[in-house]
Amino acid sequence: MLITDETICAVSTAPGMGAIAIVRIAGPESLAKADEIFRSPVSSKKLSSQRGGTFHYGSIVDGDEIVDDVVVSVFRNPHSFTGEDMVEIACHGSVVIQQRIMQLLISKGVRTARPGEFTQRAFANGKMDLSQAEAVADLIASQSEAARRVAMRQMKGGLSDELRKLRDELLQFCTLLELELDFSEEDVEFADRAELIHLISRIDNLVTSLSDTFKKGNAIKNGVPVVIVGPTNAGKSTLLNALLNEERAIVSDIHGTTRDSIEDTMLVNGVMFRFIDTAGLRSTDDYVEKIGIERTYEKIRNATVVLAVVDASCGRDGISNILEGIVPHMNANDQRLLLIVNKSDVVDASSVAYTDEQLKEMGVWGSVAISAKNKTGIDRLEELLERAADVKVDSNDTIVTNMRHYEALVRSHEYLVKVNEGLTSGLSGELVAMDIHEVLDELASITGEVSSQDVLNNIFAHFCIGK
Repeated sequence: MLITDETICAVSTAPGMGAIAIVRIAGPESLAKADEIFRSPVSSKKLSSQRGGTFHYGSIVDGDEIVDDVVVSVFRNPHSFTGEDMVEIACHGSVVIQQRIMQLLISKGVRTARPGEFTQRAFANGKMDLSQAEAVADLIASQSEAARRVAMRQMKGGLSDELRKLRDELLQFCTLLELELDFSEEDVEFADRAELIHLISRIDNLVTSLSDTFKKGNAIKNGVPVVIVGPTNAGKSTLLNALLNEERAIVSDIHGTTRDSIEDTMLVNGVMFRFIDTAGLRSTDDYVEKIGIERTYEKIRNATVVLAVVDASCGRDGISNILEGIVPHMNANDQRLLLIVNKSDVVDASSVAYTDEQLKEMGVWGSVAISAKNKTGIDRLEELLERAADVKVDSNDTIVTNMRHYEALVRSHEYLVKVNEGLTSGLSGELVAMDIHEVLDELASITGEVSSQDVLNNIFAHFCIGK
């Protein structure tokens, strides 16, 4: 349990004015401090004498002055978010009222909470592990249904449960290996080496499969990066505006209008996409435009989906040349290149239609004909985008979205490789056990069973105040 004599308070709802605001108090004196500023018109009982899980109507008072009418929720330890006694005051959402209640509590000796301090206390008091605590922040920050689903799965212990099973099995074998040291003179083996090799292989497969989900998890959390590329005047900026349904980028008949990347996001069926409009690809002597084109190539390398926008009037040879200038800058097998044949309202796009086999030979994953100007074909493009991104998740999927977790899983894999090499080469059980302990520590660092105070402080410092 977290041992502290401090009682803390903060406004837990979003900053600014709203219909209702919540002021949260947590700590050993939370009920007593709330009693000093709360009066009930229907009961003479103090909040400190009330049962947990109860709600009480009354007023916040400053001496004889009524500050606001409120509803107070009472939580008793350990049945609260932080595992301590807690009070939540639901007041009217005026910023003045929120500040006044906070000032009253501070005047009674309650300290203002630091960012993430409520969740940090919940972690310290065993109400959740560290990966679940981090998922709280992800849930608050989620901007899409997919991100919400992944964060909720982790907050409910999805990742923790997976890691706990792995650690329990490893720990059992590590104990047997270390037990052999007590009987070294008898030359006995308690841990079956063949069974341990099989276990290490299975655990390494699970660790690797979890770390492999990070790219998808990062895309879900931050938005799938989609770069829009192609020659000048192909309609890239018009397409961006059509997708976003607003005039986000400047559209002009003048070549080289877009000289730097423009980014914006939108949701497609619960998945967030991060669209990046780029400078048109062409030969130029303009120094600034050249810089923009170099940035275009950089964006291509970092994208999950690349939209190659071409003018339908280019013909097959022109389109092939354009694709030949894009494909060499793609650097990942799981990147998807989509051919977007634009201006189909002017030219019959069927004249440059390709078979699936032809598209595959050119390195293209899929193709669609559109008119960005008239916004026709945009719905089909969105369907293609959703399939190309491949980030749909089930509520039971365990997806890694946190860089800290990913790095710990990668290090776990490296130590598991060393364990496997040690077992196959006949290394002593003592040395193998040391490497297994490294794996155990890496997995434990994800859930917070092994964490330095600096790591904890850094994690919770990025939370909002009041959570």
